[in-house]
Amino acid sequence: MRVKYFLSLLFSLLFYFLPNQFLAQSGVENDIPPLKIEADGLPAKPSLSVQKTHSVYDYAQLLSPQQRRMLEQKLSKYYDSTSTQIVIATVHKVNDDIALYGTEWAHKWGIGQQGQDNGLLILISKDDHKITIRTGYGLEDRLTDALSKRIITRDIIPYFKKEQYFEGLNKAVDDIIKVLDGAYQNNLKPEKEGIPIWIIIIFIIIFFILVSRGAGDQNSGGWRSGGGPIIFSSGGRSSWSGGGSSWGGGGFSGGFGGGGFGGGGASGSW
Repeated sequence: MRVKYFLSLLFSLLFYFLPNQFLAQSGVENDIPPLKIEADGLPAKPSLSVQKTHSVYDYAQLLSPQQRRMLEQKLSKYYDSTSTQIVIATVHKVNDDIALYGTEWAHKWGIGQQGQDNGLLILISKDDHKITIRTGYGLEDRLTDALSKRIITRDIIPYFKKEQYFEGLNKAVDDIIKVLDGAYQNNLKPEKEGIPIWIIIIFIIIFFILVSRGAGDQNSGGWRSGGGPIIFSSGGRSSWSGGGSSWGGGGFSGGFGGGGFGGGGASGSW
């Protein structure tokens, strides 16, 4: 009897004094079920009970239990006040284009509210050194692809290069919330990437001049139109319909709401 009591007391003391990081590696602190990949190549949707209590799925164990809880408290508080669902997921490796994979993942889980499509997924692939932010349809007008790219480049990558994963994610979440609330101060100089806007304007002017001249010469046989004007698509990416799925309740308190994703967002590597 005394031996059983002594062993029970010793076991309790070990759990009390051992560092949280050791317990997390042992699976004691990490109450998220192991990552399960289904036949479609995507992670299985968490159970409703897990959806209600978690918004950070740290499968690659980049965060300590305390760091994960801090992020989840911040995301839960923001959800309670806005109904916007922000989910963070980390994996060891993605055997696919991380942007496409992240969009399919977020759409399958139904992050965000059905009809509002106000979900967002931050996906990190540890071994690939890649990260992507995927925005639901309802957030694309506020958190644009350019702003997502800037947050990745300015907030996340500098910390990730130093293996300070919590600091990078925490800063990114803060700025994402500021963007969605309209309080983000975009006072940075434009990055030197892509085609400058003035070149695009000149191209458009030249295009219309050529079209107008061609229209004037068309009656005299000097120019022939083969099949109408060329129309440039403003989107250019595939769309994933979000209206048909119904995943249940109303957000984290009731699980993911069935939000849809259409490929909005940005990616980067460190």
